[in-house]
Amino acid sequence: MSAFLILRRCLEIKELQINEEIREKEVRLVDENGEQLGVVATNRAIDMAISKKLDLVKVAPNAKPPVCRLMDYGKYKYDMEKKEKEAKKKQKVINIKELRFSPNIEDHDLNTKAKRAIDFLKNGDRVKVSVRFRGREMGHTDLGREVLDKFVDLVSEYGVVDKKPKMEGRSLVMFLSEKKDDDKSNN
Repeated sequence: MSAFLILRRCLEIKELQINEEIREKEVRLVDENGEQLGVVATNRAIDMAISKKLDLVKVAPNAKPPVCRLMDYGKYKYDMEKKEKEAKKKQKVINIKELRFSPNIEDHDLNTKAKRAIDFLKNGDRVKVSVRFRGREMGHTDLGREVLDKFVDLVSEYGVVDKKPKMEGRSLVMFLSEKKDDDKSNN
C-alpha cells in the first residue's frame, strides 16, 4: 500500500518533463535569467544545465520546437507548493446550515430559529431555510411563503436572501447569506 501512495504522490508532483525525460531532438532554450539562447540540440541543452548545476525543464511542450528553461527545479517546485498553501490559507470555507420549519410554526419558535440563523450568519455561513409540508398541508403552500417572509424580516439586519423561495418536492426552500458591509451601510 505504501508503494501505491508513493507512486500517487509522484504522479501528482510530476507535471513538467525535466532533463533526460525530454525526448525531442531540438528545443528552444531560455536561460535562468530569461534570455533566449535560440534553438539548441537537446543533448547540448542538458550539458549546459549540468555545467551550471541546474535542470532543463520543458515549460511549453506544445510549441514548435518545445520551449525549455534552465532552472533549479527543486526550488521551483517548492515555490509552487508554497504558493498553493498560501492560496488555501486565504480561501474561506463557507458552510451551509439548515433550518426546518412547518407551515404552522408558532411565533416564539420562529424567533428562536431566527436567533440561531443570525448566529450562523454572523459566523459567515449560509443558511438553508426550508418549510416542509406534510399531507394536506401541500394545498396551502402560501402559508409556507408567509412563514418565510416573516423569517426574512426577523433576520434582515444580518442576512439577505441569496435564492428566492422555491418548491423542491414537499419542501419550500430558500437560502440566506451574510449581509456584506456595503449592504449594511445602505440601511
